[in-house]
Amino acid sequence: MAGPPLIIWEREVEQLLLYAELVPRLEDALGKFSRRDNAEVIQPVRTTVALQKHNGFLGVMPTYMENDGLLCAKFVCFYKRELGSALPATQATVVLLNPQYGNVEAVMDGDVITGMRTAAVSAVSAKLLMRPDAEVLAILGTGKQALSHYNVFTEMFSFKEVRVWSHRKEGIERFRQSVSGPVTMCVSVEEAVTGADVIVTVTRCTEPVLFGRWVKPGAHVAAVGACRPNWREVDDVLMKEAVVYVDSRDGAMTESGDVILSGVEVFAELGDVINGTKPAHREKTTVFKSLGMAVEDAVSAKLVLDKWKHRGK
Repeated sequence: MAGPPLIIWEREVEQLLLYAELVPRLEDALGKFSRRDNAEVIQPVRTTVALQKHNGFLGVMPTYMENDGLLCAKFVCFYKRELGSALPATQATVVLLNPQYGNVEAVMDGDVITGMRTAAVSAVSAKLLMRPDAEVLAILGTGKQALSHYNVFTEMFSFKEVRVWSHRKEGIERFRQSVSGPVTMCVSVEEAVTGADVIVTVTRCTEPVLFGRWVKPGAHVAAVGACRPNWREVDDVLMKEAVVYVDSRDGAMTESGDVILSGVEVFAELGDVINGTKPAHREKTTVFKSLGMAVEDAVSAKLVLDKWKHRGK
């Protein structure tokens, strides 16, 4: 009979999960997902349940990676909070199960996993799609996702300037105190993104905050917020001028307001580029619309569990 599951808390996940180890595993997972081989990945589109009283949703994200022996599910609650709310925008838990017996092997904090794997996949999109001479990074938003994106982008790339914008001045000041390098505080989105080579949108906005007329030709945009079919971060002009890449085509056509409401055609999944079946149009303006996938949570959680088991050995 199987013993009780391991419980791995937030602080332990933070200590065990490193971008240098996580990024290549995520690249491999993205490639496997886009090959559409059921022996490699079975992953339905996220199921959501409306939490109407609390203005939020519960998302359930299962995946089975047969060849890797991975069975995983994430439960994530996400909310449309009032500006300045002290309540969290997301809360997540990741569960790893034994695919042969069905028992739960580990339960771990999902917030760190969600933040780090999301930022790491955005960094993979930049690695594939941004121009090699990129110098200026702009981040719209100053929450947990903004911080994780700052950390991995500055670890992987050498930007000469990082600009940050937020609805609230105190948010920018808190962000500046949380990071190890210099940032330029911007009073408007236009100021932050004008001339930027890479733009990351990690806001709680449900209406467009980034407009195509401000984005220079050839820039790369990682659009991370707006994970509902009626929410937007990016306007129609930018979506229609850019070459659009996604993590999951099915997910984007089901969940992304930026894709659905603009009516654009998705050019490719990131996994297609990794697999060499679709090109990376570095010379053009590109948008990577991120929604997050269960395979990303699964390989991240497996990395945490493996390192937890081997620590001290």
